[in-house]
Amino acid sequence: MYGPTTGDKIRLGDTDLFAEIEKDFAVYGDECIFGGGKVLRDGMGQSAGYPASASLDTVITNAVVIDYTGIYKADIGIKDGLIIAIGKAGNPDVMDGVHSNMIVGVNTEVIAAQGMIVTAGGIDCHVHFICPQLVNEAIASGITTLVGGGTGPAHGTCATTCTPAPSQMKLMLQSTDEFPINVGFTGKGNTAKPEGLSEIIMAGAMGLKLHEDWGSTPAAIDNCLSVGEAFDIQVNIHTDTLNEAGCVEHTIAAFKDRSIHTYHSEGAGGGHAPDIIKVCGVKNVLPSSTNPTRPFTSNTVDEHLDMLMVCHHLDKNIPEDVAFAESRIRAETIAAEDILHDMGAISIISSDSQAMGRIGEVIIRTWQTANKMKVQRGRLPGPGDSDPAKDNDNFRIRRYIAKYTINPAIVSGFSDFVGSVEAGKLADLVLWKPAFFGAKPELIIKGGAIAWANMGDPNASIPTPEPVW
Repeated sequence: MYGPTTGDKIRLGDTDLFAEIEKDFAVYGDECIFGGGKVLRDGMGQSAGYPASASLDTVITNAVVIDYTGIYKADIGIKDGLIIAIGKAGNPDVMDGVHSNMIVGVNTEVIAAQGMIVTAGGIDCHVHFICPQLVNEAIASGITTLVGGGTGPAHGTCATTCTPAPSQMKLMLQSTDEFPINVGFTGKGNTAKPEGLSEIIMAGAMGLKLHEDWGSTPAAIDNCLSVGEAFDIQVNIHTDTLNEAGCVEHTIAAFKDRSIHTYHSEGAGGGHAPDIIKVCGVKNVLPSSTNPTRPFTSNTVDEHLDMLMVCHHLDKNIPEDVAFAESRIRAETIAAEDILHDMGAISIISSDSQAMGRIGEVIIRTWQTANKMKVQRGRLPGPGDSDPAKDNDNFRIRRYIAKYTINPAIVSGFSDFVGSVEAGKLADLVLWKPAFFGAKPELIIKGGAIAWANMGDPNASIPTPEPVW
């Protein structure tokens, strides 16, 4: 009835990962339970005499929160689209321990989450905006924030995440206004001169993208990072696979110790062949992976060659194009990528949507990687964790959930607003049944409002019968 409590463990989906609840904010005997004959009724768990301004808009009750900050059970209070507080909700007149900002009143809606898991909405920071249907796939998988670039199914967009012209930036921003999702667009950063870059930033670009298909030369890298520093925005890079303008050492030198986000840092998605992976050891580099290589399994290498030929406008009848593609697909570095993720050396997993990646599989492939690493490497102890009797996977779970929540938020510059389940941030939340964790969300909340849900037959007398929409 109340869900698990401190010390209980939950298996995440069909993985071998077990989350142990570290703390329960509930006051035993005063839990908020909704329904006939239950607690959240007038004068009981629902208070009387409090105006709408003093009570929650929505309360999520008895949720198990899995976040980079910890694994715990709590009520989550939502007000004006934000997470206003996390702790114990209810009626302070008759209940103990009610948080002052978590009063349940006549103006409060309830989402009963006992027995369910709540996570922050996912962030995909490598999106090719090729078609609007991407948004539906993203939301349905638990993603609530998209960062990338493009103009639709143009060949430039099918290969690179760039929205080049100010007029295109305006149209892309307008075209996404009605979607229940956070969106950020990156401009093209490939130029050795600053002219043009400031214009696309002023038009609304939240970052700049360097891509080898436009020429990721040391001069372009240096200039783009200089402009990025001047405007305090992120710079992303897909480096030079062919090593025409320089090798990985020249690219690292062009960074000049400035922070930069390296896409698909293993190299299958593109980058200096065969050793782009060494950027993962550079202190100012924030490396990410794209999901087709996650995790490394029996079919990973086989599918990549055809994928690459299409995405980068290559011709299978031109030997040089085939050699270019083959130089990027290396089983050895893809296998190493698994380990680097488990070590924390690669900190982000993203999609590379429709351009060598699947937008609906960021979350599921993250947890598949985590599970594969537990099977191969055993339990991952956290700092100061030397107790051999412990059998939870909390440290690994927190490390991996950060890869599609707080870490891409930090890289993108908006971690004050989204990326975790913390008071003061947007109420972008995902509810999961434990059996389907990471694969099939139950409910998506965007800015405090329900944006997507597993919904039964609209003509049914109750909301649960199949088919599920």
